[in-house]
Amino acid sequence: MPTFDTVCEADMVKVKNGVDNAAKEIATRFDFKGTSANIEITDKEITVVGDADFQIEQIIDVLRNKLTKQSVDVRFLDIGELQKIGGDKVKKLIQVRNGIEADLAKKLQRLVKHSKLKVQASIQESKLRVSGAKRDDLQDRKSTRLNSSHI
Repeated sequence: MPTFDTVCEADMVKVKNGVDNAAKEIATRFDFKGTSANIEITDKEITVVGDADFQIEQIIDVLRNKLTKQSVDVRFLDIGELQKIGGDKVKKLIQVRNGIEADLAKKLQRLVKHSKLKVQASIQESKLRVSGAKRDDLQDRKSTRLNSSHI
């Protein structure tokens, strides 16, 4: 039975390159000299450290620009709350989202079900698997109408 998976994942190599490029720019920018401005990545979490909230926002701006140049959609970033870490320093944790959230997967599954196509959708971990009896059912022109505007 032919199937295809719908996933929503960021290319972590490009994300790491974007963070590294942002760190290089932060190290050389005049307005960050002598401050605790820093950005680093561990697994799927980016840590931004600075002296004040406005500085954190500037660092995140630099990060967004670098990720855009790496062709990474910045909607993958889930920016957390501002946290004090002692002295005058503050930080923000940014999660890199991977996978389709459960509620969105359920909406997509419902859309496929109500589309009157001869296909089934099932949620598997953070993926949506669409399967059909024939490959032609999966490639039907009607299926291209299932886009994000319906969500």
